[in-house]
Amino acid sequence: MSLSTLFTVALVVVILAFYTGQRKALGFRMGGGRSHSLPFYHGSWFAVCVLLPAALFLLLWSVGDGAVIKSIILADLPEPFASQSKQEILLVYSEITQLGQSSFVSNNAAALAASGKEFQALHSLSAQLKYSFASVLVLIGAIYGWTRLRPHFNARVKFEGAVRKVLFLSASVAILTTLGIIFSVLFEALRFFDSVSIVDFIFGTHWSPQMSIREDQVGSSGAFGAVPLFVGTLLISAIAMLVAVPVGLMSAIYLSEYASRRFRAWAKPLLEVLAGIPTVVYGFFAAITVAPLLRNVGETLGLSVASESALAVGLVMGVMIIPFVSSLSDDVINAVPQTMRDGSYGLGATRSETIRQVIIPAALPGIVGSVLLAVSRAIGETMIVVMAAGLSARLTVNPLEAVTTVTVQIVTLLVGDQEFDSPKTLAAFALGLMLFITTLCLNIIALHIVRRYREQYD
Repeated sequence: MSLSTLFTVALVVVILAFYTGQRKALGFRMGGGRSHSLPFYHGSWFAVCVLLPAALFLLLWSVGDGAVIKSIILADLPEPFASQSKQEILLVYSEITQLGQSSFVSNNAAALAASGKEFQALHSLSAQLKYSFASVLVLIGAIYGWTRLRPHFNARVKFEGAVRKVLFLSASVAILTTLGIIFSVLFEALRFFDSVSIVDFIFGTHWSPQMSIREDQVGSSGAFGAVPLFVGTLLISAIAMLVAVPVGLMSAIYLSEYASRRFRAWAKPLLEVLAGIPTVVYGFFAAITVAPLLRNVGETLGLSVASESALAVGLVMGVMIIPFVSSLSDDVINAVPQTMRDGSYGLGATRSETIRQVIIPAALPGIVGSVLLAVSRAIGETMIVVMAAGLSARLTVNPLEAVTTVTVQIVTLLVGDQEFDSPKTLAAFALGLMLFITTLCLNIIALHIVRRYREQYD
């Protein structure tokens, strides 16, 4: 059963269960009695009883059946494959899954044909058992819910309690997913720091992650100093923010305080169109138009501007994130109560004084949030840097020279056939960990600013 079919069946079951429970609750009133809760809550609670146990069962089964099938298949591998390394066995299992799901052709197809058929049989058996048990749970839930539907039954409290548990489960999943991502990156980063000193990584000024295959090969030791990468990231992000923050903030102030409704009606959507343009288009624009223009202007002024400069990337990236600052700041400024404006005007302040001394301080928490979002977008941008700044890691603060960023190097290190036991590949996880710590520190600083001013103006 495909995922779309499963959702369709689940939707039909929920609608039928809700309608059935609601009709029974309406029967309580038609019989002349009084019901403790509204028919809506009876129907909703009955739908929850029917669907929720089966949905949880399907979720848990789908999470665990893959590991069970894998363990059974790997236990029955033919001898030439069973004696291979762990990485090779995983590749063999990947071939088996493809043989079981399609007519996959490989050099080991004949030897793994029996394992492919076994995988197909186990997968079919798992699907049959899964949907059979789910159907039984739907029936049990329907019987349980039907017997509990009575005029005195507090369906509203029961339904709200079930919704509260579902919301708690969703929040727990989100938190656990975040922790899983953090610990996975941390684990691989610690493996990297077993081979490379963390001091050399954080404070090193040379980045050349080239590891040799043989001991006698030239360049047998790589250099993993991350300072040039973070300097390049901060340089490009700073240029982008110097463009985005003033332009975006002033655009928001004009649209919210000075512009007419007619001008605002078409100017704001036109400004937000920038947010919908793919980053690859910005990359082409930076590489084909902005970079040559800056190089020609630099030659006219007697300056040496690289073909792939940080200035070109920063300018285009700043244009890209203007909508993030402008749109969010505009919404926050419009959310400032009109009474604060009227009070300022009543005391004799001008419009500009009201904006500077009343509106901007009151909206500062939201403005800081928009700027933080823009900074995160600038730090995490990859495509524009790849197309217009290059891949060379240089320790420089000159915006006219070529630099690279952390995200570009992460992509470079993980692209292609790589061995995850190599420090060259594990360096990507170390860079990701440091990038996470950097953004976390920015979030803490922004949160401190927000709390300080929110306590003052709430």
